Amino acid sequence: MAMYRLLAVALAALLLSTSAQAHAPQAGPNGGKVIHAGANYHVELVASGTTEVVLHLTDMNDKPIAADGYRATAILVVNGQTIRFPMQPGGGSRLVGTAPVAVPAGVRGAVQITTPQGATVQARY
Repeated sequence: MAMYRLLAVALAALLLSTSAQAHAPQAGPNGGKVIHAGANYHVELVASGTTEVVLHLTDMNDKPIAADGYRATAILVVNGQTIRFPMQPGGGSRLVGTAPVAVPAGVRGAVQITTPQGATVQARY
């Protein structure tokens, strides 16, 4: 009986770790991390030590989505301080924002995206 419980616990741990890896951030083509946002989007946040932050929008097949009509709010933690700033379409599949301070690569935080239809999705970094 104890052997079956141990086997069940081990199987559950394996399934949970596999699931977590499937949704882990992946390196994106623009140097940022790609995260799922809602059921329909992949978003790549690119920050490189300047005040400009870029968010690249793609569909679940990593095909670029025109950013026209989209907007976002970035909420990031830089040097222990939470900063918040808007992001607007910047051409192509890009949303661009200017942070009040330089934002390092690999920054932690979240981006809330509003679609042209008014729906919101979130990506956490």
